[in-house]
Amino acid sequence: MRIRYNTSAILTNKALNFNDSKLSVSSERLSSGYKINHAKDNPSGLAIAKRMSLQLRGLSNASQNASDGISVVQTAEGALQEMHSMVQRLSELAIQAANGVYSEQEREMIDMEVKQLKEELNRIVKDTEFNGQKLLNGDCDLKGYTDAKGVDVVYYADEVPVGQYVIDAISPSYDEDGNLEDGSVTLRTTGDNAFPPDSTITYDGNQVTVTAANSFEITFTLDDVIEQQSADGSITLDITGLGAMRMQIGANEGEILELRIPTVSIRSMGLTRYDITTPESAKLSIDMTVKANSYISSVRSRLGAYQNRLEHTSNSLDTTHENMTEAYSRIMDTDMAAEMTEYTNQQVLTQAGISMLAQANERPQQVLQLLQ
Repeated sequence: MRIRYNTSAILTNKALNFNDSKLSVSSERLSSGYKINHAKDNPSGLAIAKRMSLQLRGLSNASQNASDGISVVQTAEGALQEMHSMVQRLSELAIQAANGVYSEQEREMIDMEVKQLKEELNRIVKDTEFNGQKLLNGDCDLKGYTDAKGVDVVYYADEVPVGQYVIDAISPSYDEDGNLEDGSVTLRTTGDNAFPPDSTITYDGNQVTVTAANSFEITFTLDDVIEQQSADGSITLDITGLGAMRMQIGANEGEILELRIPTVSIRSMGLTRYDITTPESAKLSIDMTVKANSYISSVRSRLGAYQNRLEHTSNSLDTTHENMTEAYSRIMDTDMAAEMTEYTNQQVLTQAGISMLAQANERPQQVLQLLQ
């Protein structure tokens, strides 16, 4: 028996410190709710969990972005709904004015309402916005430009390749109904910057639509006066493929939705020549309102499709978020029942260690009895 070095106390103290350390870890897990509080607890699990956490935060924000996109669509669609009603009222007024029983003075009285409706249409286009960004004036649509004043690109399909397309000649002539006649536009279909060889042209009022295979479609308008810049009389259309509102609908780069809202103005609806001051012009205006009504319907249909897609996107993101949260929880969260069992076990061992350390410290006192 020895009194200088108490080996029993040293061994007991080592076991006590070990159990106390494990008791502290268990206590930390129970109090924080996390199974991994430090990198040393599970290095690979921590790396996986933090990557999941990054994705979870991104998915949450992406879902919010999709909801914002739905609000944008609803705002634009609400304005278009009212414009639809006004165009239908313009149709009623045109039909009324086309009746030969009205005098010129009476048509002027009808025209007073027409002017107010046109001003209101322009106001809605100008003032409809979301978070300061205008929605119906073309700012949220793909941009196309020309090098001639009086020729404006109003629409082109998503499938149109980005680049330049040349119109060799424009000589607009109109029939008695105010529609462009065949031959008003000559396209370049060979060589550089050419339209597809199978391009066909259709005319509707002052609008020219070029279509070809693979959903190729470009629509542009012609004014009564066209100022060309090139010496050979050709006009170049620059199709940029840029300008749509880009919605980040995913947690990773490139997961976007380009939200296109075409220009919805009196010009794009084909109501520039709308006039009811004479029975003849009123008859032509009836057809204009039919086409304007169809144009608004097509834009609203596009917006409705966007809204349905965004709602599905939001639901998908929420489902993914739920599943990833469950996986994240399995890695990071403490199993309270199992950890409480471990805590109780370590608590008993710690108490036993304290008791045995007290016994070990008393052993040298027992040796002193041999010296009496």
